[in-house]
This record gives sequence, C-alpha cells and structure tokens, in this order.
Amino acid sequence: MNIKLNEGTISSKIRKIVFAAMVAAIYAALTLSLSFLSFGVIQYRFAEGLTILPYFASFSIPGLVMGCIVSNIISPLGIMDMIFGSLATFIAAISTYYIGKSKLKFKRILAPLPAVVVNAIIIGILLKLLYFKDMPLLLCMMQVAWGEFVCCYGIGLPLIYVIEKNSILRNFFK
Repeated sequence: MNIKLNEGTISSKIRKIVFAAMVAAIYAALTLSLSFLSFGVIQYRFAEGLTILPYFASFSIPGLVMGCIVSNIISPLGIMDMIFGSLATFIAAISTYYIGKSKLKFKRILAPLPAVVVNAIIIGILLKLLYFKDMPLLLCMMQVAWGEFVCCYGIGLPLIYVIEKNSILRNFFK
C-alpha cells in the first residue's frame, strides 16, 4: 500500500532508506572482511568501488558514509579515521553525485575520480601525520591514490556500465 505524502510515498522513502542501509552493510562487510587490505598507506578498499553509486542517486550517500564510519571503527588511526575518512567519503560522494547530474561529455569516466582525489588528499595527510611520520607527504598521497584508483576504476567504473545496461539494477535508483 502506498500512502501519498508531500513529495512521494512512504514506500518510496522506506525503499531509499533500506537501499542506503544495504549500501552501508555491503561497504562495511567488504572492508572488514578484507581488513588486511583495507587499511594502511597502500590500501585496497574494494568497497570504494561503491563510491560511484551517487552517480545514479543521492540516497546512496548516507549508506556510503555510514559504511565508512562502521568500517573505520577498527582502523589503526582510530577515531581520526572515523571522522576524516568518513568526511572524505562524504565529499567524494557529493562530488560524484554532481558529476552524474552534469552534462559533461565523459562523466562516466570522471565519476570514480572524486574518491581517488579526495581520499588521496585527506587520507594521505592523515596517514602522514598519525602513522607514517617519516614518509614524504606526496608519497603518502600517491600511495593512497593508487589503491583508490585500482578499486574505484577497477570495480566502480565497470559497475557503472553494468547498472546502466541492466534495467533491474537501474530500477533501484529511481
């Protein structure tokens, strides 16, 4: 049963909340189950491939941020990673959303880029200050960027094409 409200239906709003919760759960499960790869100066956080989801719909953003917060509970950087890692995810997700809404010619190719750049800067600085004090800042940033690039472009970019070509998956973003 759909009950009409101002801008939609209750079932539509619940569906979006459930979708965000699923994104959070998948992000956290991937990151935590592969924690040996997910933390450190070179990190392959495969869940970062999900950071392209805001390209399709803004309601995936809270799920990404919550998944990041939950994942970073076990981070060697502790509360600082929970705060700044989640902030990086939020900034990248908002940027990806606006890329998706843009008229840019190569927006599919650009969609994974905010996660790479934002995490390289924020997490690179965080790792340098708290964990790898003797490592040059640029090297910290480049190593974070590399891991992000591999995951965001290796998983995220193909995911964009899969979602676009599959009507069942596209319906999740309406």
